[in-house]
Amino acid sequence: MNPQPVTLIGQHVRLQPIGPQHAADLFAVGSDESIWRYLSRPAFTSLDDAREWVDMCVARNQSGERVQFAVVPAAEERAIGATGYLDIDRPNRALEIGMTWYGLAYQRTAVNTECKYLLLRHAFEDLGALRVCLKTDSRNERSQRAIERIGAVREGVLRNHRITWDGVNRHSVFFSIIASEWPGVKERLEGMMAAAR
Repeated sequence: MNPQPVTLIGQHVRLQPIGPQHAADLFAVGSDESIWRYLSRPAFTSLDDAREWVDMCVARNQSGERVQFAVVPAAEERAIGATGYLDIDRPNRALEIGMTWYGLAYQRTAVNTECKYLLLRHAFEDLGALRVCLKTDSRNERSQRAIERIGAVREGVLRNHRITWDGVNRHSVFFSIIASEWPGVKERLEGMMAAAR
C-alpha cells in the first residue's frame, strides 16, 4: 500500500492533488471561521496564508507523509475544499481520511458523501488498505453522526489527544472501517449517493 497523489473522479466532484493553482479558490471559500472550529488551524487570514498552507500540503504530498486533495465540483473549475489521507502506515496497510473541510455552501450536500466514497474505494480497492480511520473532535457531534451514518465503527475516545489552535484540550473520537466491512459500507454509500440525485 503506497498512496500517491492521483486524481479521483466521481459524478459530482473530482479530487485533484492539491497545488498552488488551488490557493486562491481555497482562500475564497476557506476564510469563514466556522469551517475551522474543530480543525488543526484557524481560518485563512489572507491569500498568502492560504498559499502557505497549500505549499505545506504539497511538501507533504511530495514526501509521502500525506496525500492532500483539492475538492473540485464536476461542473466547475474551482476548488471548494480539501480532504486527504494522513497518518499513512504503509507496512500495516492502514491510513486515515481527514483534514477535510468544505466551503459553507457545499456543506450538507452530496459533496462529502462522494468524497468519502472516492477515498474509501481508492484505499480499499486500489491500494489494498486493511484499515481506514476517521477521527473527529468530541465536540463535533455533526461530524460524528456523519461518520456513523456511512457505516464506520466507533472505536473510542482519546482524551486530551491534541491541544487545538485555540488552546482547547481536544478529545478525539476514533472510528474505523476495515477491509471486510468495505463491501457493506460501499453499498450504503452508493445508496446514499443514488438517493441524493
